[in-house]
Amino acid sequence: MYSNTQTTSFQYDILPTFPVQGKLSNSYHELVDHLIQNHIHCIDGFVGVNWETPMQHIQQEFVKRGLTARFVSIETALLPEAAIEEKVAPYLGGNDPLFGKKTPLELIAYFDTVKLATLRGMLNQATDNEYLIFYGPGAAFLDVSGQVMYIDLPKNILIQRMRAGLAGNLACAKQTDQKELYKRYYFVDWELLNRHKRMILSRVEILADQQSAENLPWILGNDLKATLHVMSKNYFRVRPTFEPGVWGGQWMKEHLTGIDQQVKNYAWSFEMIVPENGILLENNGQVLEISFDQLMFQESSNVLGAAQPRFDVEFPIRFNFLDTFDGGNLSIQCHPSPSYAKAEFGENFTQDESYYIVDRKGDAQVYLGFQDDIDAENFRAVLEQSFHTGEPIAIDRYVQKFESQKHQLYLIPHGTVHSSGTNNLVLEISATPYNYTFKMYDWVRPDLDGKPRPLNIDRAFANLNFNRKGDVVKDTLLSQPKVYTLDDQTSKVHLPTHEDHFYDVYRYEFMDEVKIETKGQCHIMMLVEGEAVELTTANGMKKIFHYAETFAVPAAAKSYSLRNLGTARAKVIQSFVKDHKC
Repeated sequence: MYSNTQTTSFQYDILPTFPVQGKLSNSYHELVDHLIQNHIHCIDGFVGVNWETPMQHIQQEFVKRGLTARFVSIETALLPEAAIEEKVAPYLGGNDPLFGKKTPLELIAYFDTVKLATLRGMLNQATDNEYLIFYGPGAAFLDVSGQVMYIDLPKNILIQRMRAGLAGNLACAKQTDQKELYKRYYFVDWELLNRHKRMILSRVEILADQQSAENLPWILGNDLKATLHVMSKNYFRVRPTFEPGVWGGQWMKEHLTGIDQQVKNYAWSFEMIVPENGILLENNGQVLEISFDQLMFQESSNVLGAAQPRFDVEFPIRFNFLDTFDGGNLSIQCHPSPSYAKAEFGENFTQDESYYIVDRKGDAQVYLGFQDDIDAENFRAVLEQSFHTGEPIAIDRYVQKFESQKHQLYLIPHGTVHSSGTNNLVLEISATPYNYTFKMYDWVRPDLDGKPRPLNIDRAFANLNFNRKGDVVKDTLLSQPKVYTLDDQTSKVHLPTHEDHFYDVYRYEFMDEVKIETKGQCHIMMLVEGEAVELTTANGMKKIFHYAETFAVPAAAKSYSLRNLGTARAKVIQSFVKDHKC
């Protein structure tokens, strides 16, 4: 084990749950009873759902009742694939292997209106002798006012199915490589399906989670709404997901209980990233996962408070780990300006980041900003030559590096050249967009698949800020802590961010307990030193969070307390949207 201030008693929870206000069921018998009683004929859902399995189980339940059920896939009303391809092509970035542009398309654009009308006619003319069920993404279009069932699929499970060749893109039969599949998910499928889900959410009488081949846990719409409402006034923690990478390290494997030890390394832990994380709901041992965005669709005002008018249903701040312990350096990289992110990718805000060092060892470094004598044209020529010849670069001739300091915050506003060196555990506190890393130099190494990692030198040089060099970096990109003593056992440390960051960062340090007001903002937090803290909200809900776990208290909670359950001083990082940016 690597040395740190923790004891071995903490248990990082990879499957955090929130209590359901009502109940969950895993019974197809009860499910079909509810379909019939509520005259539900449309079962909508997300891309990647294995429709065959739940439809077979539902049909078996109808047979048990002596009833005839007919199942019709909504895919029969889709436009020809070539027509859909023509519609989505402008958002796929052409030959760019990584980047497209978020589509404004609505799901209805995929359908033939005449064929939809035919299916609606079938539904309207249905007889008592045959129970019609239409299923698939978009099925809710056939009954625009009635109740529907929705079968969801967590995005990380979708990615697993994609990698196993078990899931493709929406309305797309052809198989492409995984980068192309993911690019279309991110820029097209998720965009239009999330808008569709938001539009029909108020009509969802039953919501089910299809990540298991054996089970189909489901919840009634009213119980889901009640659960999300309670959550929006108390706390939430999403289910973290973990990914290996070419530079990945060993810290998370050594320190986080429950994660797969067979994986070579872990480069990332997505602790709270709205586009991909889910929230686990629990009742009497039953667990169902919903997408994080469902909380935002229903309760964005309670969650974001004063920041909601700016961000609508987008959750603005993300937390994730970058693990390079006994691993490698991240690529030398930068992120786009707000105008570039909007024009090129359709993002409403950009990837302004910061690195908070949770742990480090040896001579760990952070690369940040340019050397004072940087020459942009020369730097580009060196990068281009390395790309074409495979020759390594003495990168510190061009980019500054600093010895990483535990609990130091390094500021990375857009356009800043940066990287984490090896032997760091970085908590990346950032604006939510997470897909826009422009790599300039990647230490001439292949990716995990043995292929060269794509570089983005052109995009980087359209965004690099060459004024962030020399002493400017020390003066403006190394956060200077300001300590405020709250009482004889509690300190509040402000870690000021850059003026380009719309979020702020604080750290609470305490032996016993600290009481905090939200002041109209959602607080995203992590215990970065200590064993565990107990959260108590103003509404009386309690939850224990352990070392390295990320959690959030919504704006509508108004106030809460954190009680230190360990023997050492607790340190809790807190981030929220700056008031003057709302």
